Amino acid sequence: MKNFEKQLVKEKINTRVGLDTGNNDKYIRTWSEVYFNKIKFDAKVAEDVRAPVKWVPHTKGGSYRKWYGNFDHVLAFDEINYNELLNMGNHLPSRQFYFQKGITWSRISTNDFAVRYTPAGMVFNSACPTAFAEDDILIYALGLLNSKIVNVYVTALSPTMNFQAGDIDKVPFILSEKDTKSICKLVKNCIKLSKDDYDSYETAWDFRQHPLVELRTKSKERINEEESLYHIEDAFSWWNNECEVRFEELKFNEEELNRFFIDIYGLQDELTPEVEDKDVTVRKADLQCDIKSLISYAVGCMFGRYSLYVPGIVYAGGEWPPEEKAIGVREKYFPDADSDICSWTDAYGTYMPDLDNVIPITDDEYFENDIVEKFVEFIRTVYGEKTLEENLKFIADALGGKGQPRKVLRNYFLNDFYKDHCKIYQKRPIYWLFDSGKKNGFKCLIYMHRYEPDTIARIRTDYVHEQQSRYRTAIADLEHRIVNAGTSERVKLNKSLKKIQEQADELHTYEEKIHHLADQMIAIDLDDGIKHNYEIFKDVLATIK
Repeated sequence: MKNFEKQLVKEKINTRVGLDTGNNDKYIRTWSEVYFNKIKFDAKVAEDVRAPVKWVPHTKGGSYRKWYGNFDHVLAFDEINYNELLNMGNHLPSRQFYFQKGITWSRISTNDFAVRYTPAGMVFNSACPTAFAEDDILIYALGLLNSKIVNVYVTALSPTMNFQAGDIDKVPFILSEKDTKSICKLVKNCIKLSKDDYDSYETAWDFRQHPLVELRTKSKERINEEESLYHIEDAFSWWNNECEVRFEELKFNEEELNRFFIDIYGLQDELTPEVEDKDVTVRKADLQCDIKSLISYAVGCMFGRYSLYVPGIVYAGGEWPPEEKAIGVREKYFPDADSDICSWTDAYGTYMPDLDNVIPITDDEYFENDIVEKFVEFIRTVYGEKTLEENLKFIADALGGKGQPRKVLRNYFLNDFYKDHCKIYQKRPIYWLFDSGKKNGFKCLIYMHRYEPDTIARIRTDYVHEQQSRYRTAIADLEHRIVNAGTSERVKLNKSLKKIQEQADELHTYEEKIHHLADQMIAIDLDDGIKHNYEIFKDVLATIK
């Protein structure tokens, strides 16, 4: 405890309490809910946030994670909302520190103390106190606060795991001049490793492309046998290796930092530098999870959120189609094209998004453009025709299903995709599932950011009515076959007839519900958020669980 007699954190870094809005439902969204181009990522002062820009990145705590990440939210911070917030909640404390780079932590945690670097351009919430200092001191402090020794101190200072700024202020801060350069180098590498991990998932706003698509290129460069060039299994192998290397490097760095600080604080007899795997907060590859995330990315490509040609988000609200994204794409990918005029098709190349923003999910092949066929075409486009069936089998096996690959995929989309999607997006789904009920009479996905007032009318006339017609045809065919069938065959046919009749009845009821909404031609505002907008259509949408 002699270290408490020395310099404390509060004497070297400025720890600050963030804002409370007083009305989170009005002022805070997850970043993926809103029109992406209305988020101001590089504001330096509040005056930079002016219409049409409305939102700024907002740190709000989050799960146990060190070094970088948990950037899930945005805050309404344009002139109108800024002036309101001055008189709301806790009246924007510490606003002279808004948009500055800092280090932050979740105030309440069920795990150990974990600190993250926050780049410039963010506003911090009271749920995540943030500290500020000059560059080297800030980076040094990040390494210190994520070390084993500080975890011991903060646990003693805050045994309830409620890490207040005042508690962190009381931690001893010993600056070792001779070790600062080495420590800062290690910390910067930790930040990079954590950011690389964080940005490889679509829930990060700096996400560029799914790693199993991106790493297909690396597999092509490194694998000699031509028939292996476009196997997803090869891409996953490289991804698995990349994750393992990153994990081990971060763990090594953290142990090196522990060694430095244990020596600096003279705690060699009390602590060891080793870090347990469970405390390393970058992810290792997981075959099923990574295949599911590939499927999610493919759905994003189906709707035009992503493109195989343009990194990052191509479309998330605004004018559709996104012609501005085609600039430069034609020259790079289509140099021999006849026309000099860039069109939105150039932004998507050989895998075009769905034209009407409606993708049916059915338990049989009722529609040529259903989600299974679109996914098969995605795999064919990315990995080639030659390995298509092998790749589909690899995906189906990873999902854990039984039967033919396309049937496994159909069952996944029908039963599990939406649950996974809602979990990934923290119950704020960006793809909405129109769902007639438990009999699976009708399901389809739309992309919320492409919703138009006539979307539901198109679902009703082009898909629900078409599905009803197909059910009528199927019922008539089964009834005819039953008349001429033998006993055992008749049992099977009657079972099929019962199922389809139940689906048809369910869809009849659903058509009445969707008809009522279609006639209203309802418009939505993305700024209102998914919680508000989803509620409008709850009678025809799947329940978010």
